[in-house]
Amino acid sequence: MAIRRGTTPYRSRANTFLGLPQKPEFEQKVIEVARVTRVTAGGKKLRFRACVAIGDGKGTLGIGVAKGSDVSLAITKAVAKAKKDLITIPVAQGTIPHLVKEKFKAARILLKPAPSGTGIIAGGSMRVLLELSGIQNVVGKILGSSNKINNLKATINAFKKLKKVDKGVSTSKET
Repeated sequence: MAIRRGTTPYRSRANTFLGLPQKPEFEQKVIEVARVTRVTAGGKKLRFRACVAIGDGKGTLGIGVAKGSDVSLAITKAVAKAKKDLITIPVAQGTIPHLVKEKFKAARILLKPAPSGTGIIAGGSMRVLLELSGIQNVVGKILGSSNKINNLKATINAFKKLKKVDKGVSTSKET
């Protein structure tokens, strides 16, 4: 069988072709898996909803929520959605450039930059996003709803509000 140029059965990278182990480009964490039902005339239809966060540890991350007939299918779909909706966070000296408050529906969050050595002081789904983003020093607080998905979306919106700081500008309050 002659293989024509451009129609190889292996469309992925050379490492996959050679059978060598490959490091995934994004680390993924499952935030929540829930059983959801839809009531129809024929009865209840059970499905699974997965909420997944992905990040590369260098300032790029995304979230995805998807449903599937089983858990693994829902997670796979959620990862695919997260890869389509990636954002980049401006990280300045291991922390965020400035304080940011954000509200999404009933979820309210607060993110503050922290000095080196503080670590990630945050809870819930916000902490997972901060770990995946590669930010080492930050203080975060969930103020409103405890809904995980809304808190994730509020955190993503807060990251989108962050402005890139010039190298000459200090992030501390020294005057």
